[in-house]
Amino acid sequence: MQHLNSIDTATLRSLHKKVYFFLRETMSCKEVKKLSLIIRQNNTVFNSEASLNRLMFSLKTAIIAVEEIRLKQATVCSILLFDALKADFVSLDEVQKIFGEEITVILEGLQKVDKLDSKKSDDKSDNYVKLILSFIQDIRVIFIVLSMRLQQMRDAKEMDEAERFDFGVETLFLHAPLAHRMGLYNIKSELEDLSLKYTDRDAYDYVAAKLNETKRSRDKYIEEFLAPINQKLEQTGLKFDVKGRTKSIFSILNKLKKQEIEFESVYDLFAIRVILDSDIENEKADCWQVYSIITDMYQPNPKRLKDWLSIPKTNGYESLHITVMGPESKWVEVQIRTRRMNEVAERGLAAHWKYKGLSAESSFEDWLTTMRESLENRDTDKENKLEDFKLNLYDDEIFVFTPKGDLKKLPKGATLLDFAFSIHSKVGATCVSGKVNGKNVPIKYVLKSGEQIEVNTSPNQSPKQDWLNFVVTSKARNKVRQILKEETGKQINFAKEMLLRRMKNRKIDYNEAVLSQLIKKLRYKTVTDFYIDIAKEKTDVNNLIDKYVEFEKRETEAPELSYDTSADKFKLPEQTEEKHSVDELVIDQNLKGIDYTLAKCCNPIFGDKIFGFVSTQGIKIHRMNCPNANDLFSRYGYRVLKARWTGQGSASSSYTTVLRVIGNDHIHIVANLMSIISKEDGVQLRSVNIDSNDGLFQGTLSVSLANTSKLELLMKKLKDVKGVKQISRVS
Repeated sequence: MQHLNSIDTATLRSLHKKVYFFLRETMSCKEVKKLSLIIRQNNTVFNSEASLNRLMFSLKTAIIAVEEIRLKQATVCSILLFDALKADFVSLDEVQKIFGEEITVILEGLQKVDKLDSKKSDDKSDNYVKLILSFIQDIRVIFIVLSMRLQQMRDAKEMDEAERFDFGVETLFLHAPLAHRMGLYNIKSELEDLSLKYTDRDAYDYVAAKLNETKRSRDKYIEEFLAPINQKLEQTGLKFDVKGRTKSIFSILNKLKKQEIEFESVYDLFAIRVILDSDIENEKADCWQVYSIITDMYQPNPKRLKDWLSIPKTNGYESLHITVMGPESKWVEVQIRTRRMNEVAERGLAAHWKYKGLSAESSFEDWLTTMRESLENRDTDKENKLEDFKLNLYDDEIFVFTPKGDLKKLPKGATLLDFAFSIHSKVGATCVSGKVNGKNVPIKYVLKSGEQIEVNTSPNQSPKQDWLNFVVTSKARNKVRQILKEETGKQINFAKEMLLRRMKNRKIDYNEAVLSQLIKKLRYKTVTDFYIDIAKEKTDVNNLIDKYVEFEKRETEAPELSYDTSADKFKLPEQTEEKHSVDELVIDQNLKGIDYTLAKCCNPIFGDKIFGFVSTQGIKIHRMNCPNANDLFSRYGYRVLKARWTGQGSASSSYTTVLRVIGNDHIHIVANLMSIISKEDGVQLRSVNIDSNDGLFQGTLSVSLANTSKLELLMKKLKDVKGVKQISRVS
């Protein structure tokens, strides 16, 4: 038997002591002794370093539940018993006899989650849906799952790189959104930052380093901003704390990518938080008093006022957010809240119950009802179920009234049609228009908080395809899809049959690949749209077949290349796609020989760190630092596959990458660049696109080569060309 070292043993004892005294606050001495006996005997039976590490994990998870979420003894007891339950050392019947129904129900929920994890299913989305269903009986299961995942992410540095990557993707996809929905913003931010650290360490280190470099100037600015506020607030006699909070690395990186800006251009790296010690009856008045003081000093931006004091979020979040113009003409976000509101903001629903009692659970029931409606519709595909869930996680809410004065809660951006479906599916399906505050409005009308809504229906109305473009609630989308699905299927089958029959009559061979390329060239977003146009006779079939024949012929002809010696608007046409061996890449569980395509958004080449993504066109390979990586991980984590290159790569393989070049427009600059590329063994120039303006040129060079080593060597040589100021790889 291996033993933990002395430091770990000391830590284990310290954690055990802390948890023991916490349990003794409300549990009897007999119950705590029985719990300790079960844990001790379980570890004695499985007497190993692994069992002690599992105990350490359980104790650390329990501390997270207590200190970071403020959970009570029943939840902590469930966490500690779970390992013994998994090892079959104790049964649910025994738990019920000793500890009662409450802990038994929680453990049953944890068992369901554990069974899903142990199946190692490839269908992540299916597990995702089942996981949500398992939460319905007792939502404290969610808190425990999040506590466990947070501790796993903190311990993930001990895992190998592949395991960390899997954990990071899954956490971004499932656990971070759950933490957000539960109001656990601190945990959500830490999960996102750790996920980024394990999936794209270079990006994480870049932002972390930049934050460290600017810390001194940032602290100085915060001090300068707060000085007059502190002085004025002290004169009011209010009790308060004021502090600056730097935003998470993950959120800063997302801003850099979405806005396509440099780190130095981000103005809201931090937020100021004013926390008041107020009695409950004076909370709102005190917060608005602070608002008045701050906006008297600094010019506010009215478009960025967020009032969650008057109508809190569903998860109990209350706060007043304002953005004001601070010194040096910089926008600064200020959050104003009381001590109670701050605890709810950081601890989520668990803290809300502390003040409101278990009746606050009813607000969460609204979300569960929405999920049930989505899950009960089996015709809805899994991707749409997930999208419905994520939209409901992040959207803010509005409150509107029925003609009788009943309050209805809908996501921000909801339309009259969403309101109609919220009343009844039949009302939504036959909705033709409505009245808002007595005025006629169309079904697309976007509702605003406080409006009174009336729905007009007609028996001749039925859902249309374009309804999906403006409904936002899951109930409305699911019902519209359900009604349209059968009709759409019939139209597609009819159109396919007609197209194939006409092609056969004209003795033209059908080639699915050519047809797919033609559909893209005709600017159809989906193949379904293409066939729907045929079915509705918007596209003439014979004319389409003529285009198919012409397109197929043109695709077989080699393109002519034209060259221009001037750097001004120099263009070299893109050549046909290169070939590469499927055996150069291993996907998922050591699978070779699988067909894949290289994503155009990041153009991976042999040697890049990569991952696979299951798209509607098959498996696409992306670079780990692809600009779309975080979005794919967080929205479609169930489609992400591990991938890696094998061996040293084949010298005959060819991968395309794009280089951005900037420099002085010397007369022979293009010729010099092309000369270096043409002389480089194993490198082929595929296209050039360069513009010149006021003595400077910038543009792109598309080249084919075998691997990253070739690329690094080529970039080094191109940088040495006279006049070249910068050369970089396009994301």
